[in-house]
Amino acid sequence: MVGDEASFLLSVAAGIMLVVAAAFVWFMLDTMHVFSTIQDLLDTMMDSSYNAYSALLEYMKFSRAISMATVIAVVNIILTTALATIGAFLYNITAALVGGVHLTLADE
Repeated sequence: MVGDEASFLLSVAAGIMLVVAAAFVWFMLDTMHVFSTIQDLLDTMMDSSYNAYSALLEYMKFSRAISMATVIAVVNIILTTALATIGAFLYNITAALVGGVHLTLADE
């Protein structure tokens, strides 16, 4: 089917855009010093000897953000391709049963 390849390529393009967008947002937040501000806030709120908030800061690392964006992109590619294939199959069955949509254009 032609639609399967097209839906796969479009979902791969969307996955690449998701990973690039995640990297861009992370770099913008890092440039605006959001992560250091959060760390300073946690240092102020909690005792400096208490190091339980390091797990929170671990999730804000660049490698973790890109890894999660990549996992989400791969899952999105699989689901989008599968759903597009099922949608095309259901459309073809419906068009065969009903006769499809006939469009007549008139030149006026």
